[in-house]
Parts: sequence; C-alpha cells; structure tokens
Amino acid sequence: MFDLGEKQIDFMKQRKLALGLSLTLIVLSIVGMVVKGFNFGIDFTGGTIIEVSYPQPVALNEVRQTLAEGGFDQAIVQHFGSASDVLIRIQPREGMTSAMVSNRVLDLLQAKVPAVELRRVEYVGPQVGDELTEDGALAVLYALIGVLIYVAFRFEFRFALGSIAALVHDVIITLGVFAWTQAQFDLTVLAAILAVIGYSLNDTIVVFDRIRENFRLLRDKTPEAVMNISVNQTLSRTIMTSVTTLLVVFALFFLGGEIIHNFALALLVGIAVGTYSSIYVASALALMLGVSKEDLMPPPKDEVDREALEKELTQAYLEAEARRQNS
Repeated sequence: MFDLGEKQIDFMKQRKLALGLSLTLIVLSIVGMVVKGFNFGIDFTGGTIIEVSYPQPVALNEVRQTLAEGGFDQAIVQHFGSASDVLIRIQPREGMTSAMVSNRVLDLLQAKVPAVELRRVEYVGPQVGDELTEDGALAVLYALIGVLIYVAFRFEFRFALGSIAALVHDVIITLGVFAWTQAQFDLTVLAAILAVIGYSLNDTIVVFDRIRENFRLLRDKTPEAVMNISVNQTLSRTIMTSVTTLLVVFALFFLGGEIIHNFALALLVGIAVGTYSSIYVASALALMLGVSKEDLMPPPKDEVDREALEKELTQAYLEAEARRQNS
C-alpha cells in the first residue's frame, strides 16, 4: 500500500516555475509559427508526386543531386517500399503542367541511369491543398472541443479547463518544433498531432481519477497535498507508459525511413510534452483555479449516508491499493 508518510516528490511546489517554463515555450512556439511558418508538404501546398523504379538500389543523395542540377533543388526524395523504388515530391512550378514536370524529371533521371522506369504520376491541386489545410485545423479544433465537453461531464469544470490547457499546450509546442526546425508538415504529422491529443488526454484522466478519489478520502489534507499524493501515486504508471511508448516511437524515428520520419518526430515531441503537461499544466492549473474537495464531494442526503459513503470509499481505496501493490 502507498504510505503517505514515505518520501514524495513535491511537484506542486514547483508549479509556478513549471507554468512559467510552459508559457515561455508556448510564446517561442507561436513566434516560430508566425515568423518562420511551416514547411508544408504537397498534401497542403499541392504539387506533383512521381514514383520511379531503378534497376538496382540507389542512394537518395544521388537522385537529389541529379534533380538539383536540373532545377528541382526543392524536390523531396524518399525511398518507397524498397531501396530501388523512389518517390519524388515536387511543389507546383509556374508555367509547367504536371505532365511537363514528370517528363522533365524522368529525362533527368534517365540521363544518369537509362533503365529508370516511371511507375506513376499524381497531381495534387492547390485547391485540394487549401481544403486539407482547413479541414486539418478544424479536426484539431473539434477534437479539443469534444475533450472539453467530455471532461466537464466526467469531472468538474475546472478540471476540464486544466485538461484543455494541457492539450493546447502540447499541440502548440509540437507545432512550434516543426516551425523552428522546418521539418515537413504533411497529413501524417497532422495524424500524429491528433494521436498526441488522445494520448495526453488519457494520461491526464488517469491523474484526475486519482485526484478525485483522494479528495474524497484524504479530507484532512490540503488541495496541494492531495494533488502531490495523487501525482506520486500515478507516477510509476505514467513513467512506464511513456517509456514503453517512446521505445516504439524511437524505433520508428530511427529505423522507419523518411516517409514516417516526421510522423515519429511529432509523436516523440508530443508524448514527452504530454507527460509533462499532465502533471505540471493540467493538475497545476486546476489547483490554481481553486478546485477543492467540496467541488468533488456528492451531496450526502443525511449523516448515515455520509458515514456509509466514507466507509465504502475507504474500503475501495484499500482494495485498489492492495491490488496495485500485488500487481
């Protein structure tokens, strides 16, 4: 069983410093998004996607150099499926149709390796890119609104505000990393950001569940002490979940290839920041908003009901701690 007298990390003592750090990171992220903007992929800007096949494995640097010599220095080159199949993404060129671009690219590549074959050509128009940009932003906004409604009904409104602040914090900082690094932002990155929202929310709800339980059980403790005890009780679970998830994401980042490289980067940043925000943003903000045990206690009908409720909650707490200790 968790001993309330054992050594604990005083997370809430550093909440003001942590919130200051978060505000700094958010401001830097917003500055990056305004000043540098995003390096949008073809999914959002439109352009031509060309898939070619070489008779043998080819180095991507050689393909990039060949295209740069022909005037396509901004082309994005990736292996696609195997080391001999190459996917080339080229942003719209003024005065050139998709057919003209694909023919020019094929001529450049065949001038170096005559056996290069053209597999497919796809064109994404700028109007489609604009629609994807708008729909992607709306998807993130709707996800945040849905989370606000869900947490407000399940917990208490101040907890809902804390969870939304944590999610906005995670999304903005992740976007800021992409703005400052100019890593390509495409639909896979947008999918990763939506996944980060779900991951961070799950972590926050686990902490909030324990906080709600302890507010009802530890009535002689201050709200700050209850928050600290709750975060410490869920800390091992939070660390294990984050570490095991990050191991998989690190494998994708280093071994998954260029196609999912930026997807894995978004997950790496989002999971790391999301773990931090569950403790220092969501919980700390709810505490600063003045949440207390009176906000979470169900109104007892009479004294008998209150005593029965206390016994029931205490027994449930002891059983839960015993199961956790044995697992």
